[in-house]
Amino acid sequence: MAQPAWQEPVLLPVDTAPVPEYGSGSLCDLLPTLVAGQGVPGFAAAIPELAPADRNCVFLIDGLGWEQIGAHPDEAPFLHSLLPTSRGGTGRPITAGFPATTATSLASVGTGLPPGEHGLPGYTVRDPGTGELMNQLRWRPWTPPKAWQPHPTVFGLADAAGVRTAQVSAPAFEQTPLTKVALSGGSFLGRLSGEERMDTAAERLAAGDRSLVYTYYSEVDGMGHRFGIDSDAWRGQLMYVDGLARRLAEQLPARSALYITADHGMIDIPFDEQSRIDFDEDWELRAGVALLGGEGRARHVYAVPGAEADVLTVWREVLGEQFWVASRDEAIEAGWFGPRIDERVHGRIGDVVAAARDDVVITASVNEPHESAMVGMHGSMTPVEQLVPLLEVRS
Repeated sequence: MAQPAWQEPVLLPVDTAPVPEYGSGSLCDLLPTLVAGQGVPGFAAAIPELAPADRNCVFLIDGLGWEQIGAHPDEAPFLHSLLPTSRGGTGRPITAGFPATTATSLASVGTGLPPGEHGLPGYTVRDPGTGELMNQLRWRPWTPPKAWQPHPTVFGLADAAGVRTAQVSAPAFEQTPLTKVALSGGSFLGRLSGEERMDTAAERLAAGDRSLVYTYYSEVDGMGHRFGIDSDAWRGQLMYVDGLARRLAEQLPARSALYITADHGMIDIPFDEQSRIDFDEDWELRAGVALLGGEGRARHVYAVPGAEADVLTVWREVLGEQFWVASRDEAIEAGWFGPRIDERVHGRIGDVVAAARDDVVITASVNEPHESAMVGMHGSMTPVEQLVPLLEVRS
């Protein structure tokens, strides 16, 4: 809530943002922990609560955060019943990473690295080599994948070490650059229906004495974006994916661990001027800005050369009661993108980074009409977006 006009605004200090648990309880720690337990060289168990298993399966449900499962016991009875198993039986979630968005999170899962190292630190970020915005989910404009993300995937390293490794997902994802840089290694098995994916994942899990299988479902996120997490369409998808999770759990071969997780949560944002601040219509926020990247709740702001300090000052003055607004160096120092930043990644991070605390987004109605029309949003470090499940079933 804004302060009365006669009072100075109370700005959110950068160091009060709830930074993800990189190194002990975030998505980038999951696969390294699992393959360390399978004896793959070069990895250590980063999430200490997890016990090793010979066969590991990760089922990632796009957009299904910890708080959404907790709030819907009737629509997701199976997933809700597993909440006490999360994070090795502690009943606690893990964190997605910042920003809490699909491209960043999938790269964190697949590489076992935080965003500052794998180099996908947002939905759209500036390519320092071209000066253009690069959409890292849709990979537009096309950019050489290995140059953009050169680190090996955990899947590839596990496969080379003799672990039977497979990804089971929609056929359309097999050749995408994001799959190649984040989720490649072993076999890719394209299956159209959710039921086929669950059955195939169970089969591949049983195919080796040591196996690592990843499977994915996207439409919970899709319905949330289009209709919101308070919609019947979203609840229908939740009911469906709850059945998929049960189907997979009931087919686990011996000596297996199934982990059900997500890439981020989601929050519905009202369609009013207080909740949706339109960058394209706001002369103050546009002043001195060359490019607006990121997404509504996690913005990368790239200033015209020489205007960086002025842009930071204005964004803090306008948004600092509702957003954590940091300079690039402040966000890096606070650990928002992880403990280390690769040199090639430094310039991809905004001169100013703005992460929402309140139920508000920065839209761009002219340049981002599709994204601006979404009901459900995500990206920031609030619990509803950042906390994701790590539900566990063992056989």
